[in-house]
Amino acid sequence: TALVVRFLTKRFIGDYEANTGALYSRKFTIDGEQISLQVQDTPFVSLEDDTDSICCQEQINRSIYWADGFVFVYSITDYESYRVIRPLHQHIRKIHPNANIPLLLMANKGDLLRARQVSSKEGLQLATELGGTYYEVSARENCEGVHEAFQQLCQEVSRMIGSCNGEKRRGLHLVRPKSPNMQDLKRRLKQALTSKGKSATTL
Repeated sequence: TALVVRFLTKRFIGDYEANTGALYSRKFTIDGEQISLQVQDTPFVSLEDDTDSICCQEQINRSIYWADGFVFVYSITDYESYRVIRPLHQHIRKIHPNANIPLLLMANKGDLLRARQVSSKEGLQLATELGGTYYEVSARENCEGVHEAFQQLCQEVSRMIGSCNGEKRRGLHLVRPKSPNMQDLKRRLKQALTSKGKSATTL
């Protein structure tokens, strides 16, 4: 959540409700073309007891079906969060066995080097194995690094969609989720217009 908020707002919010599953929408200009970006902040994924299998909520599976790109995040101070990445990637490949979907591996909390449990070498090796790009960042102290990482992923996704002529992967019949943020904005706007109309009628 901290990384998503950092990317979208350039602010670091130290006190927030993490892993809420919120869907964020914003418009960005990539390579001179404006795109509408939806970022799904998925709930936390954990390993099952003493196994390399993951526990996935249905919301995560729905997000995986529709995603055009993936951001895998772990903390350099928490080796268990690093261990989750490989099984999660395998889970995604089961859902999209033949799709070439861009992915980004982000090692967060790069400012807490004294508490490091995962080396940069391990992170880079995993990114290479998964076929993704590796960034070590700090959501707290490194806004530029976070933005650069997301920007690169957006460029890769934009190029991939362009090469597919904008057509979605075949065989998927789920409805793309709508952004609750945009829905809330539309609701409030409608309420404001309705209230304004009533006031005008009263006058």
